[in-house]
Amino acid sequence: MAATVEELYRNYGILADAKEDLSKHKEAYQVILDGVKGGPKEKRLAAQFIPKFFSSFPELADAAINAQLDLCEDEDVSIRRQAIKELPRFASGENLPRVADILTQLLQTDDSAEFNQVNTALISIFKIDAKGTLGGLFSQILQGEDVVRERAIKFLSSKLKTMPEDIMTKEVEDYIFTETKKVLEDVTGEEFVLLMRVLSGLKYLQTVSGRQQLVELVVEQAFLEQALNPADTDSVDRLLQCTRQALPLFSKNVHSTRFVTYFCEHVLPNLSMLTSPVAELDIQLEVLKLLAEMSPFCGDMDKLEANLTMLFEKLLEFMPLPPEEENGENATSEEPKLQFSYVECLLFSFHQLGKKLPDFLIDKVDAEKLKDFKIRLQYFARGLQVYIRQLRVALQGKTGDALKTEENKIKVVALKITNNINVLIKDLFHNPPSYKSTITLSWKPVQKTEAAAAVVGQKRASGEDTDAGPLGGKKVSPLPRRDARQIYNPPSGKYSATIGNFSYEQRGGFRGGRGRGFGGRGNRSRGRIY
Repeated sequence: MAATVEELYRNYGILADAKEDLSKHKEAYQVILDGVKGGPKEKRLAAQFIPKFFSSFPELADAAINAQLDLCEDEDVSIRRQAIKELPRFASGENLPRVADILTQLLQTDDSAEFNQVNTALISIFKIDAKGTLGGLFSQILQGEDVVRERAIKFLSSKLKTMPEDIMTKEVEDYIFTETKKVLEDVTGEEFVLLMRVLSGLKYLQTVSGRQQLVELVVEQAFLEQALNPADTDSVDRLLQCTRQALPLFSKNVHSTRFVTYFCEHVLPNLSMLTSPVAELDIQLEVLKLLAEMSPFCGDMDKLEANLTMLFEKLLEFMPLPPEEENGENATSEEPKLQFSYVECLLFSFHQLGKKLPDFLIDKVDAEKLKDFKIRLQYFARGLQVYIRQLRVALQGKTGDALKTEENKIKVVALKITNNINVLIKDLFHNPPSYKSTITLSWKPVQKTEAAAAVVGQKRASGEDTDAGPLGGKKVSPLPRRDARQIYNPPSGKYSATIGNFSYEQRGGFRGGRGRGFGGRGNRSRGRIY
């Protein structure tokens, strides 16, 4: 039988006045529990009164929690919010994991104020018992509905980093790592990115051994033991996602060898056949950029010569021979296109791996092929010099806002790319080839002093500091020169429109959301394709 407002207030008074003798007034508390069967006013009062005396009636704990849950599912949103607000008061002892589980399920609400209330409540009980709260969250991640799973993972990804150090103890972080490994056995691409963000933020994984553990997790997800199907967008997508997650973990002590090896053996041979998972993504350039970024952290490689050979052959594909008219043989021959963005990546990767086998070009490449390579390098270098001069003239005297226009951003990036290639080519022209120069890849941030130096035409080893996007396949207009004898008509240049800071993971993970991508791991207890 539902209690009236008057009955609720009367029994509240009995309990409030009882003080130490509360346990003798079980009937009064039962009346308050019955308030959830009443109208809106009774329910609002019950939502406040039930948690206030909850701890005094352990024998009615289940009934009290269930009554509060009924209010959390009420049709009236104001009643739901009040009931959710009070839920942390039930979170004590063995009840806490259950409350955490309940709150996690309530994350599925579409009401923004209610959703924020659930988040606040979860954070509140997290500070009471982090491990117990995590138990409820991971329980729903592993077994709950898809929408609950998705929002619980996002909660962990966004909120754990805000927790104070005294809450995030070694024991708590160990628990997070253990449970997250279970979740990673069956994830979507977007979930994988979010969970790696969770793990990467754990303090005890900031060590060399910790980062190595994270790399091992990514290797498992990347399926590096399997050959790549270049026509399968899910397989390509998986590789890109995993490599992106592994990149920040690599260092001189945590090596990228397995990824670099995989790219050389399985990706480069299929470069032209790769199917992009995102329409506007230049998949070939994206892959080459990843390889370039990983290559400085490659350790000892079992098939170094074979992998260098693959890089060398791929580099030749993007470095054309001079047009025939230079020898007067064919005046109508079309100028080759110079793929500057691709060549920067390939040259850098070759330069980095070449350090490990410095005699490669001398002992491992036959004389005819080496001669052919140097002709291509020389042709490319001549074109570079003209472009670099044009770009420096175009940017000379420009500072501040003038450099932020779209046109000048493109030119700044172009100057970075061409300068980088120029430095690397000079190294390879040494006899024997040298691998000593260092550059900063054009899409990576560098010091502002270098940017200023480049704009005024000073020589430097790396590019300017900018987050600008790249050239979109545009040609730099030739400028008139005083000395006609020095005029050199360079081949058409191509800078990719996607060489800038394209944020792959921000595009929502794998196309189509859950049910695509990371899969093929056996039976799914939750019925997901993943």
